[in-house]
Amino acid sequence: MSDAVRPNAVVLHGRSREQQRIGALLTDVAAGTSGALAVIGEPGEGKTALLEWAGSTAGEQWTILRSTGIDTESELAFAGLHAMLAPVLDRIDELPGPQRDALATAFGLRTSGSTDLFLIGIAALSLLAALSAQAPVLCLIDDLQWLDQPSADALLFAARRLGSESIAMLVAGRLDCRTPGVPELRLAPLDFAQSADLLADRMPTLSAELRDQVVVSAAGNPLALLELSRTDIGVLPVEPLPLPERLQRAYSVRIDQLPSAARLALLVVAAEETGHVDLVMRLLATLGAPARALAEAERSGLITVSAHRIRFGHPLQRAAAYRHTSFAQRAAVHAALAELPAVDPDRRAWHLAAAATGPDQVAADAVAAAAERARSRSGYATAAHALERAAELTPDPALRAHRMARAARTASEIGHTEQAARLAERAELLTLEPYQRAELVHIRGLADIEAGALRRACRLIRPAAADAATGDPEHAAAMLVDAARAAWLSGDFDELRAVRADTARLFRDSPLLVVLDGLLTLHSGDRAAGIALIRSAVEHGRQFPIEMPAQRIAVAVEAFLIGDSDAIHDILQDFVQGLHDHSMRYWLPEAQMMLANTELLQGRFHASEVFACQSIGTATDVGQPSRIASAERTLAVIAAVRGDAERCRELAERNLREAAGDGNFFDITGFEWALALLDMGQGRHEPALERFERLYRSPNQARGQWIELLGDWVEAAIRADLPERADIALREIESWSAAVDMAWAEAILLRCRAVLHGGEDEYLRALHLHAAADRWYDHARTELLYGEWLRRGRRYSESRSRLRRAMEAFERLGADPWAERARTELRAAGEGAVSEAAIDPAAVLTPQEFQVVRLAAAGATNREIAARLYLSPKTVSHHLYRAFPKLGVSRRVELARLDVD
Repeated sequence: MSDAVRPNAVVLHGRSREQQRIGALLTDVAAGTSGALAVIGEPGEGKTALLEWAGSTAGEQWTILRSTGIDTESELAFAGLHAMLAPVLDRIDELPGPQRDALATAFGLRTSGSTDLFLIGIAALSLLAALSAQAPVLCLIDDLQWLDQPSADALLFAARRLGSESIAMLVAGRLDCRTPGVPELRLAPLDFAQSADLLADRMPTLSAELRDQVVVSAAGNPLALLELSRTDIGVLPVEPLPLPERLQRAYSVRIDQLPSAARLALLVVAAEETGHVDLVMRLLATLGAPARALAEAERSGLITVSAHRIRFGHPLQRAAAYRHTSFAQRAAVHAALAELPAVDPDRRAWHLAAAATGPDQVAADAVAAAAERARSRSGYATAAHALERAAELTPDPALRAHRMARAARTASEIGHTEQAARLAERAELLTLEPYQRAELVHIRGLADIEAGALRRACRLIRPAAADAATGDPEHAAAMLVDAARAAWLSGDFDELRAVRADTARLFRDSPLLVVLDGLLTLHSGDRAAGIALIRSAVEHGRQFPIEMPAQRIAVAVEAFLIGDSDAIHDILQDFVQGLHDHSMRYWLPEAQMMLANTELLQGRFHASEVFACQSIGTATDVGQPSRIASAERTLAVIAAVRGDAERCRELAERNLREAAGDGNFFDITGFEWALALLDMGQGRHEPALERFERLYRSPNQARGQWIELLGDWVEAAIRADLPERADIALREIESWSAAVDMAWAEAILLRCRAVLHGGEDEYLRALHLHAAADRWYDHARTELLYGEWLRRGRRYSESRSRLRRAMEAFERLGADPWAERARTELRAAGEGAVSEAAIDPAAVLTPQEFQVVRLAAAGATNREIAARLYLSPKTVSHHLYRAFPKLGVSRRVELARLDVD
C-alpha cells in the first residue's frame, strides 16, 4: 500500500469488504490514476462512516473536500458544489477563461459567464485537477439524495470523466439515488454476529438480554444499533416496526425529555440548514428563547456547536428534530427566518414557501424569482422544482397554470422526460389557452417517445398540433416533426399520412411537406420519386438554423435513408458544435448517433465507435435511455464485425428484451442485423439468413441503408448453399440501387450479381466503385469473394494477391472473423507463411485516445482538447502519453503524418 494511503486503526464492524474496495481506490489514486465510487444504502447503514473512514485513511497528505446534501437546500442551485469547492475557490483564476466564468456564474460571483451545465462540470473537474498537481484529491459527497440537482449533475458529470488526475470521488446516497456511469458499492445489513460485535465494542456495559433485543430490533442497521442501545428500549412498542419508524420513535423519546427551550433550539438549527451560529442565535432571540437554549440542546448529544457552525450528528437526527414539532411551530420558525436580513434571496424564498399555509402571492413570487435565478445559472432541475412550488402557491389561476406549464417545459428542456410528463399532467388540470395545453401534450408525447411507446406518442402529439398552431406556429411545426418521427420509427404509415394531411392543412408551404412526401413515396414503392423528394428535402434542410433542431435532425435522417454520407456530414458536423455552444443537450445524443451510423456504413468503425460512445456519454448525462439503446445498436454491429461475440450478444439480447412490445422496430432491426453479422462471421450462415428474412418482414423495412443489409442477406444465402433464397434480396437491391444512383450502392449490386452468377467483370467494376466511394470495408468484402471465386477457378496466383489484400484490409479495420476467413482461403490457395498485416493506427487506440490524438494531430493544444472533449488537461496529457508508443511516435508533431481520420 502506498505511503499516501495509511491503514486506519478504526474498524467498521461488518464493512471489511467495503473498506477493501475503498482502500484499493485510494491506493490507485495515490499512484496517479483517478476513480469514483458510489456508496449506496439505507439510512443509517454506515455510508457516512465509510466516507469518514476514507478521509481519515487518506490522511494529511491528501487534499480532502466535502459536501453534504441537505434536504432544505436541495432547491438552491449549486449549493452543494459550492460547499465542496469553497475552500479552494481562491484558485479559480487558474482555470481557462470560459470555465472560470461559468463556475463563477454558477456560484453567483458574476453574471457574464456561460450557463452551460456541462461547462460548469468540466470547470469543477479542471479545478480539482489543478489541485491534484500538488497532492491527491479526495472528494467526499454525502447524502446525494438531498444534494441540489445541478450540483449532483455537475459532480457526477465530473466523476464520469475522471482520468489520470489523482482524484478520488466517493459519493454516498440512498437506494433511490441514480449515479449513471459511476460504479456502485451497495451496502447490506449487518448479520447478527456483526451487530453483536458492534454493540460489544461501542456499548460494552449493555446486558446480553438488551443487546439481543436491540440487535433484533435494529435489523442490521448500524445507526439503529447504536441509537436504540442508548434508548430506554422498554418504551418502544413490543411488536416489530419498520426501522425508520422505530428509529424516529427512539429520537422522539430523547427529544421529549429535553426542556422546551432546547427543543425549540433543535427546531431552529434544523430549519436554518446552514448551521450559521450567528443566525441561529439571532433567531432564537427573536422567538424569545432564553440564552441557555442552545447549550441545553447541545447537551442532548444531537448537535455539536463550534465557533462557526452548528451540526447534527446525523441527518436522521436533524429530520427527527424538525418533524418532531407541529406544522405551526415549523411555519413560525421559517417565517421568522425569512425576515432576517442576512438570509440570501433564494433561502428567503424557500423559507416563505415553507411558512405558507395556502396560496400566498408573496411566497409564490419569491420562489418564481428564485427559479429564474436558477435558470440563469443552468440550474434547470432546481428551476423546474421551484416553478412547480411557485405554481402551487400562486392564487391567480392563469398565472398558476403558466408557472406549472413553465416547470414542465423546463424539465423537458434538460431531458427529464418523466418529471416533465408528471408536471405536464398537473398543469393540464389548470386553466390554459389551447396552444399552452398543446405544448403540455407535446411534452407528454416526448416522454412516450423516450419510453419507446411510439404509436401512442404519435396519436397524442398529432391532434394537439392544430391547437398549438393558433398561438405558436413554430412549436406546432416542431410537434408535427416529432409525430412524424414516431410514426416512421414505429412503421405506422397510416399515421404518417395523417401527419402529412395535418401539415398541409396547417402549413401550406412548409418544407416538412417535402420531407413527409419523400418518406411516403418511398414507402409506396416509387423509390426513384421518393428519393428525388428526399434529396430536395435534404438540400433545403441544410439551411435549417440551430434554433430548429428537430427539423435539422429530420433531414439528416432522410439523408441517412438514401445513404448520402456527404450530406449527413454537412448537416451535422457544425450542428453538433452548435448544440454544444448553445447548451441544447436534448438533441446532441441523436446527432452524435447519426454521425456514428454514417461512419459505420462507410466502414470507418473506429470513428463510428467514437461517436457512439460520445452519444452514450451525453445521453447518460441528460438521462435519455432510448438514445443509449440506439448508440448501443451501432456498437453491437461493430462488435459483430470485430468478432467480439460476447459483447455483441450482451448488447443485442439485453436491448431486444427491453424493446419487446415498444414498437421500436428501428432499434430491433439494428440489433438483429448485428446478430446476423455475428452468425456470418462464425460460419453460421443459415441462422443468419433466417434473421435477414425476418427483418425484411418488419413493418418499416423501406430504408436505403438496407442495401448494406440486403447485400449481407445475399452472401448468407450463397454461403448457406441456398441461392434461391437470395432472389428477394437481389430484386430489392436492384430497385434501390437504380433509385439511389450512387457508386456505393451500385458496387453492392454488382458484388451480389457476381457472387450469384460468377461474373468477373462485375467483381472488377464493384471493386473500382468501392474505391471511388472510399468504402474500404466493402472493398475488402468484395475482394475476399473475388479471391475465393478465383481460387475455385484454380487461378491460384491471382487469387492469392486478392485474398492477401483483403486479409490486410480486414486486419487494419479490426474485422477479425473476416481476416481469418481470408487467411484460411489464402492457405487453401497455396500461400505458405501468411505474414501479419500492418495495423491501422486508429485501431490500436481506445475511443477516447482516438479523439484526443485526432485533435492533437490537427494542432489543438491540451487545454483546447480538454475543453472540446470535457476532460481535464491532465487526462488529455495522459491519453497522449499512452497513445504515442501505440502509434510508434515520440513527439506531438509526428502525429500530423498519421492517418487518424
